[in-house]
Amino acid sequence: MPMIALWRSRLSDTLTALERKKAATPFFYLKVFAFFVVLNIACYWIAMVTAFPDVTFGPERWHYFLVQIPVGFLGALFDSLSLFVTVYMVRRALRATTSTSYLAHLSVDLVIAGLATMWVLFVFSVSGWLVSFVGANPESLLARNGAYQDRLLQALQDPTGREEIKNIYFGLLMGVSAMLPTLTHIYLSVRAAGTVARRAVIATNRFS
Repeated sequence: MPMIALWRSRLSDTLTALERKKAATPFFYLKVFAFFVVLNIACYWIAMVTAFPDVTFGPERWHYFLVQIPVGFLGALFDSLSLFVTVYMVRRALRATTSTSYLAHLSVDLVIAGLATMWVLFVFSVSGWLVSFVGANPESLLARNGAYQDRLLQALQDPTGREEIKNIYFGLLMGVSAMLPTLTHIYLSVRAAGTVARRAVIATNRFS
C-alpha cells in the first residue's frame, strides 16, 4: 500500500474514533473546551517556572498568577476552533480524489500553526492588559501589544540570544495545544512512511 494511502487510512481511523468519542460523550464540546483550558494553563505554568522563575516567584507573582485565567480561556477558544476547522478539513481531505488535493487540504493546519503564533501574542497582550486593572497601574492595550511584538522581532533578529531563547521556548510551549492537529498529521505520516519502508525491506529480503 502506498504511503499516502496508508496515511489516509489511519487518518480515517483516527477521525472515526473521534466521532465515536463525540457520540458517546455528553457535553462533548464543553469538555473539549475545558480540556484545552487545563492544557493551556498547564503549559503556561511549565513555561513560566522553567523559563522565568525569577518573575514567577518574584514581587509580581500575583500578577502572573491572575494572568493564567484569561490565558487559559482565550487559548482554549482558539484551540477549540482550530480543532473543529481541522476536523472539517480532514473530512474534505479524505474525500479528495488525488494525493495533491489530499495534501492541500491538510496543509491548512500549517496555516493554523502560523496563526497560533499571532494568537499567543494577542492572548498575552489582552491577558496582561485585563489583569493590570486589578492592580494600581492600569496599562494600555496598545503598549502591551507593542511590548510583545518587540519581543517577537528581537527573537527573529537574534534567535540565539539568552532572553530570546527563553521567549522562543515560552512561545513554543504555549503553542503546543494549537499544534496538536499538525503534530497528529506528522505522527501519522511518519508512521505510515515507516510501515511502507519496513514492508519494502521485508519484501526485498524475501526475494534476495
